Amino acid sequence: MADKPIFLTPEGRAKLEAELENLRTVRRAQVAERIHSAKEEGDIMENSAYDEAKNEQAFVEGRIMTIEQMLKNAVMIDATRASDFVGIGSYVTVVDRSEDDDEAFQIVGSAEADPTHGRISNESPVGRALLGKRVGDEVKVPIPDGVRYLKITAIQ
Repeated sequence: MADKPIFLTPEGRAKLEAELENLRTVRRAQVAERIHSAKEEGDIMENSAYDEAKNEQAFVEGRIMTIEQMLKNAVMIDATRASDFVGIGSYVTVVDRSEDDDEAFQIVGSAEADPTHGRISNESPVGRALLGKRVGDEVKVPIPDGVRYLKITAIQ
């Protein structure tokens, strides 16, 4: 992940920045206090509270480093720009040929993907298949038990 671009919407960047601030100011202090309390209990060699606190500290520090790297490599998505082509940030409506149901979602970077809330990654099979396509285009998306045929009905 060292130099891989991380595509973020302004909301996604703000969310990561808020998480980073919380980790640095709140969680670090909480973990430090847990470590201090566990040390006061005596022998740290057989102290499960100390081990748990140290593991949490490693997680918090690792997450801080991950978010810092993500923000360093962030490429902002402009979801407000209109385009005739599907791109990262586009809101896309498709119809599945086999189900005749409309599906709508936004194509976002993998850091913000949340399919349950209609946000799919540009790296997902559907996201990859749709990138660069226009309204009216039909795409084939390989799935574990066959192929899905999706027709683009709208791009915003």
